[in-house]
Amino acid sequence: MVSGANDSQTPAIVSLAAGGVAGGIEAFTSYPLEFAKTRVQLRSQKGIPTPKNPFLVVTQVYKNEGIRALYKGCGALVVGSIAKDGVRFLFFDQIKQSFADPQTGTLSPLRNLFAGMTAGVVASITAVTPTERIKTALIDDARTEKRFRSGLHATSVIWKEHGLLGLYRGFVGTTLKQASATAFRMGTYNILKDFETKRQIQQNTATNFANGSVAGVVTTLATQPFDVIKTRSQSAHGASTVEAVKSVLLDYGVRGFWKGTSMRLGRTVFSGGILFTSYEAAVKVIQPLYDGLGRKEGVGAV
Repeated sequence: MVSGANDSQTPAIVSLAAGGVAGGIEAFTSYPLEFAKTRVQLRSQKGIPTPKNPFLVVTQVYKNEGIRALYKGCGALVVGSIAKDGVRFLFFDQIKQSFADPQTGTLSPLRNLFAGMTAGVVASITAVTPTERIKTALIDDARTEKRFRSGLHATSVIWKEHGLLGLYRGFVGTTLKQASATAFRMGTYNILKDFETKRQIQQNTATNFANGSVAGVVTTLATQPFDVIKTRSQSAHGASTVEAVKSVLLDYGVRGFWKGTSMRLGRTVFSGGILFTSYEAAVKVIQPLYDGLGRKEGVGAV
């Protein structure tokens, strides 16, 4: 589990709640960089090239459209991240507890990656694909037709025009991204943490943040093509996975599959540190409350 051998019996409800809190904090604080990355990955408007520098994208949008524009689609991402990270921390922790070495509470690197991959697939099905679809559609629509008034309105319009499948547009790309990203992010974080635990390296906010940042770098470099395909599939009008792949190759060639890498790196290094630091802190707050409630009501751990 994420918190190390000593916490191997963290109840499922604690993993779910702490993951949700961490996901919401991470999504909100890093959203402007996510916004910039998505803008770059979408097809450029004719005659209006999109800068490669994420901070320049943020600056231009702020000057031309105001601060609210930088948070277009943020609500959908925050809601999705609360659900996504709650689910994937829950499943990752439960899978890790099942396969961990009973003596040390740790997993082999391969099993760490497998646990993360499984958690990513579940998260994509239950939360990530529809909320990412709404977020991406809102960002794309804001620079073109401007027909979506809010996340709820976008959801309603897409549902009326395309049904449930419209909300799951880009499911293949999103699931590939989530499976691989969660495998690398949570796998790398836990490999580093297990390594430190065995060598009795003290775990604190600094080490949590550093481990999360390293995990973010590994995740970005390994999974960027899936992220680009997902973004193209989930534009305002949508596209199939095959159409998305073709459009990237047509626009930029093979190098296009790493479009937005610098922007995503800037976000994942920052957000990876925030996510795992927030999770560890949330567990420390929620676990005693849960234990106290359990003792008061005579309820055992889930």
